[in-house]
Amino acid sequence: MSGTEIEHLIRLIARLPGLGPRSARRAVLTLLKRRDQLLKPLIDTMIDVASKVKTCSVCGNYDSVDPCTICTDINRNFSIVCVVEDVASLWAMERSRLFRGCYHVLGGVLSALDGVGPNDLTIDSLVVRAESIIVNEVILAMAATVDGQTTAHYLVDRLSECHVSISCLAQGVPIGGELDYLDDGTIGVALRARQPFI
Repeated sequence: MSGTEIEHLIRLIARLPGLGPRSARRAVLTLLKRRDQLLKPLIDTMIDVASKVKTCSVCGNYDSVDPCTICTDINRNFSIVCVVEDVASLWAMERSRLFRGCYHVLGGVLSALDGVGPNDLTIDSLVVRAESIIVNEVILAMAATVDGQTTAHYLVDRLSECHVSISCLAQGVPIGGELDYLDDGTIGVALRARQPFI
């Protein structure tokens, strides 16, 4: 392989989640072989995204307008705020097309190991939103990890005086999941959250 430009591109692409040096090399080769169909449109789109996409000042979502299209959608229920760790989680919730409230992106989770404290997240702005007379429910959609649950407990403490109801997503056996493949923690949560069979 030759060309420092190509090597630099491979190194940059290898930094993306889910890609290592080998996958990055394959991606770069594909882009170079199909310059007109893939590489040039990709470059143009990346320049466009870099110049136009902003972080929503209300919820933290990415969009070309601020506030974002979710925060300005008059068909949304602004009395319910779903708190998510990151924009990827927000997009996952939106894919379901089931939630019609609004969001608050924390920007991560509390993690002593990674040095992430309350001041590194958008917790203060969440409390301000929860104190408004519009909001009456906050849904904590945190990951079922130690850091995710630690963050959820911290948020419950911070929101305790905001006069909002606080709920969390149900956890347990996934649809299509077989008990034999589930870990003990998931089975335990599912047992504790059992409901009458309808």
